[in-house]
Amino acid sequence: MPAREAQIPALDELLAGAHVVSLPMRVKFRGIMERESLLLQGPAGWGEFCPFPEYGDAEASRWLAAAVEAGWQGFPEPLRSRIPVNATVPAVPAAQVPEVLARFGRVDAVKIKVAERGQTLDDDAARVAAVRSALPEAALRVDANGGWDVPAAVTALTRLSDVGLEYAEQPVPTIEGLAEVRARLRDAGTPVPVAADESVRKEDDPLKVARAGAADLIVVKVAPLGGVRRALDIVAQAGLPAVVSSALDTSVGIRAGLALAASLPDLPYACGLGTVSLFASDITRDPLTADDGAITLRDAAADPGLLEQYKAAPERRDWWLERLRRVHAHLTR
Repeated sequence: MPAREAQIPALDELLAGAHVVSLPMRVKFRGIMERESLLLQGPAGWGEFCPFPEYGDAEASRWLAAAVEAGWQGFPEPLRSRIPVNATVPAVPAAQVPEVLARFGRVDAVKIKVAERGQTLDDDAARVAAVRSALPEAALRVDANGGWDVPAAVTALTRLSDVGLEYAEQPVPTIEGLAEVRARLRDAGTPVPVAADESVRKEDDPLKVARAGAADLIVVKVAPLGGVRRALDIVAQAGLPAVVSSALDTSVGIRAGLALAASLPDLPYACGLGTVSLFASDITRDPLTADDGAITLRDAAADPGLLEQYKAAPERRDWWLERLRRVHAHLTR
């Protein structure tokens, strides 16, 4: 049975509890050094609305639905209270890897960004090797964000598999391409499972990748899928192992990701929910960061002083509030 969706509040109610912030990053991630977000305070807590600026209103509407669920409906009852998380290494030079890893403390798994525009496979191989050198026993997974074509993906993953990869996330953009990469790796005896991310969260039908047999596992993110309950439905219907990840969220958004991870019947992989460590500052005095490789489930409330300190410039606040108006109209049509 599909999850019951939270009723969308009136626009005036959303605007009354809206705060737009711009948070500095420690390292460049997705090409940005500042992350903007619109935070919403509702009767059940805080929600986060932070679709990237290039996303259209239809895609962004799922992010608003997730924020409303967090702030107005709350989360399902958890099955576990401690969530294992991976470190995330952006597409930095290999020499910078130890500095990035040091911010995460002890971890048992690391996600490494690869296929960055303007970089080469040699850059990727050096970055992956640097992580393996720093953490000989950790589970390593690479994330290409669809940056390769099929031949390049097969070449790259064959080379990178020498260090041992837990899986490769979205090596190519399309579902058909994922299926082909998966088949070629399997036929060549290259032991790299394929994970689908964008092919789940950016498709009109998030179950298409599972029906096509194009992935060994799926990556699920609360905001792009429209909330915790909808993500739980998708995982159940897909019938594939799931990795819970984030979309470069503040602790408010990470709280929703933790709620999903805490509610899944099985949690076979460390989650990509440690990205608050990539921020130079957060919006809560008790950030949801990992301790000894895991995050303890707890609520995250925005701090008034930090909301004021990191409030966005007036023109950016106006941009986000106008976006909220448009997306709310789309969601309530």
